[in-house]
Amino acid sequence: GLFILLASLISCAKKESESNTSSTSIFKAVGYSGTILSSPDGITWTSSTWDSQNYGTSKNLSGITYGNSTYVAVGWYSTIISSSDGNTWTERNSGKSWDLSGVTYGNSTFVVVGWKGTIFTSSDGTTWTSRTSGTTRYLNGVAYGNGTFVVVGSLDTLGNVTILTSSDGSSWDNRSSGTSDWLSGVTYGKTTYVAVGQSGRILTSPDGITWTEQISGTSNNLAEVVYENGSFLVVGHSGTILTSPDGITWTARSSGTLKNLNGVAYGNSIYVAVGYSGTILTSPDGITWTERDSGKSNYLSGVTFSR
Repeated sequence: GLFILLASLISCAKKESESNTSSTSIFKAVGYSGTILSSPDGITWTSSTWDSQNYGTSKNLSGITYGNSTYVAVGWYSTIISSSDGNTWTERNSGKSWDLSGVTYGNSTFVVVGWKGTIFTSSDGTTWTSRTSGTTRYLNGVAYGNGTFVVVGSLDTLGNVTILTSSDGSSWDNRSSGTSDWLSGVTYGKTTYVAVGQSGRILTSPDGITWTEQISGTSNNLAEVVYENGSFLVVGHSGTILTSPDGITWTARSSGTLKNLNGVAYGNSIYVAVGYSGTILTSPDGITWTERDSGKSNYLSGVTFSR
């Protein structure tokens, strides 16, 4: 009897451990009207009927990240929601009313950016502090790598695109980009920062300070860039997907769609790209893409993978 009881307890503990492990390795996609979708593999997606008590908002969501065992999603009207499990969400008070565009986690800090030079930081995703960015321009994307946060955005008063850097998320410096097109996304990988934006614009930098324009091969607006699986990958309008081993030489890939793509993430050996009209695409290598059924027709703005 004791052996059976112990075996049962061990089995239950193992199942609980497996369940906990699988629940933390999952894709989360967000979009307009408070849309939040979940998938363990990027192929099968589920969403809950909207419940303001559980999710905290029905506003348009524009970005999501995962860090410190916490999901943080941001959106219009300074919406910030956080969740420890990706299921029950709580709306946080950011203290302002500007739309928020991007969010990342690095250096034990969440950094959120948005319109009118808005930057918020948080160590836990719950309590947020407003930071002085030194600009009133629209900030669209943020990333962390090699000890530096990099933020990209719209044109400044001199007609140059806004790029800010910070070591801690608190104090920010304005950098010269030398380009005159909005930048939408930025990432770090292979000792290189890569920023992408309107009219096929791609910039690279070794330090976030000095930037060099690269030839993307497209004039389509580019929305987001990631470095995963040994490669940079960019998504953009009209189904644009580009890949590069170094951020300098870019190759166009066939996505199989003409819909605008807004976000991309990688996990469980698969890329997931999301976009207009509930579009979700997956790829094992960034080259061959398959469209998946999201069950939604909403504008999907961002996707993350929790490790």
